[in-house]
Order: sequence, then structure tokens, then C-alpha cells
Amino acid sequence: MSLPLSVSPAVAAALEAGTPVVALESTIISHGLPRPDNLEAARGFESILSGMGVVPATIAVLDGQLKAGLTDDELVRIAGEDIPKLSVRDLPIVLARGGSGATTVAATSYIADLAGIRVFATGGLGGVHRGAAETFDESADLKVLSEVPITVVSAGVKSILDIPATLERLESLGVIVLGFGTDTFPSFWLTDSGFELDWAVPDAAAVAEVMASRDELGQPAAILVANPLPVTEQLDPAVHDRALADALRMADEQGLSGKEVTPFLLQTIVGLTGGESLAVNLKIAANNIRVAGEIARSWASR
Repeated sequence: MSLPLSVSPAVAAALEAGTPVVALESTIISHGLPRPDNLEAARGFESILSGMGVVPATIAVLDGQLKAGLTDDELVRIAGEDIPKLSVRDLPIVLARGGSGATTVAATSYIADLAGIRVFATGGLGGVHRGAAETFDESADLKVLSEVPITVVSAGVKSILDIPATLERLESLGVIVLGFGTDTFPSFWLTDSGFELDWAVPDAAAVAEVMASRDELGQPAAILVANPLPVTEQLDPAVHDRALADALRMADEQGLSGKEVTPFLLQTIVGLTGGESLAVNLKIAANNIRVAGEIARSWASR
């Protein structure tokens, strides 16, 4: 039985030629941004890479096929259809039903690895949730990254999560964390979470060196490149702190738990910041895509 993986001609040609490719997730298009701005953003994300001479490979599941690289018509579908958000555990079910869905960090990493793509740009990584000692609520992103040798560029994790616990889990799972020009872990909307990192790299070439060394050792886990926004582009820290505190209080008052919490907090913070957090989201995605493009070019030139 053949693998239901469809790699676009452009991505397949780039992989065959050894030219740079960067994977992009589709959940940010379907669930992370409002319509119709999401389609414009998706096209913009791909154009950043194309302008760098890097082939974009937006990842999704469409009509029972794992897709690595989408046509514009397929981007329109992801942006306009009401499709589910898929993690790795959901893939067999959706494939068996011939269905479609947008891929999370975990599912995107998994499918990109199947296609042979080595670099992936996302906004923020999933992690350990607040109160996980009681709820055991932890993103599947972490486990998958312990099993897939991909390099993920992310602005850390969102501040709604338990950042120190997430860093501990990444260490336990053997995921390499590199600060990109920073010694501290970013917290998505904010440049600096206040938590120090063990290792930092100055540029994309240094990341490619670590990728090569990891391959030589045969280690299976991912490399997480923690890439902060410039301080001048982050969400105002005072605005952030007020919005986060208010959103957490409102979630507690409503008795939300489990998978209800994260989407509520994110949407509430958008409202409490007057849309500022959403504008910063777009800056984060673009910043990470540019760095991922640089890493992919360095990797391809080795």
C-alpha cells in the first residue's frame, strides 16, 4: 500500500536538486487568522520565501492526501473552508475517511519529515499548559519533536503556557533548543520570557552546522530555533500583562478546562488588546519565515 503523500512538483524538484525548501503550517491560515485576511497572509508567507529563492511547502491534508506544497486553489480551500485542525493522532482517521484538515506544528513536522523537508517555520510552539500537574494538558508538539529530526523556527511558546515546564519537557525529550541571537527564550508576543537558554547561535550558518552534527550522531529529535521578535516590534509588555491576567481570570470564572482554554485565551487576548496581539502574530510569522529561509539556504549550500 503506497503512502498517501502528495508532494507538489515545485517542492519535489527542489528536494531532488538539493535546493532550499521550507515547510509552513496550515493551521495559522484556517484557525489562526480571520477571513479573508488569512488568504492574503498565506500568500504573503509563501512570497517571502519565494523572494529569497526558497521553495515554500505549505502542509495540509486534502481529500485523503497528505500534501507537501499547495497550489493557489488549495490555499484558497484552506483559507475558506471550515476544516478541522489536525494533530498527528488525527491523521489516520482523516485519511481513512478521505477528509481534509489543517495541520498543527506536530502534524506539519511529521508530514514534512515524510516528504524529506528539513526546515519548518511556525509562529509559536505548543507546550505544557498551566495547571498541567493536575490536568496532564501538554501539546503533542513536544512528543512529536522528540521523534522527528526537523529544524523548527519558532518565537518560543505563547505566554498563556507554562514556559519553564515546557523548557524542562523539551530538555527531557532531547529536543535541542537554540536561541537565535539571544540567550533567553522568547514568549511569542514578547521578546524575552525571562528564562535563560543554555545555547545560542549567531546566524543561520551556525544552525546548519548543528543540524549536520546532529545527523552525524544519529539523534532522532528536532532542533528548536527560538527566534525572538525585535523589541521594537513586540507587544507592549504592560498591555500584554494586563490582557493575559484578565484573560486567565475570565477563563477561570467560566470554568473552562482542557482544549477549551487555549482558543478562549487567544481570542480574548485579541479583543483585550484591540487587535494588537493579532498584528504582532503576523510579524512573528514573517520574522520566523525569513529566518527559516536563511537556515534552509545555509543547509542547501553545505
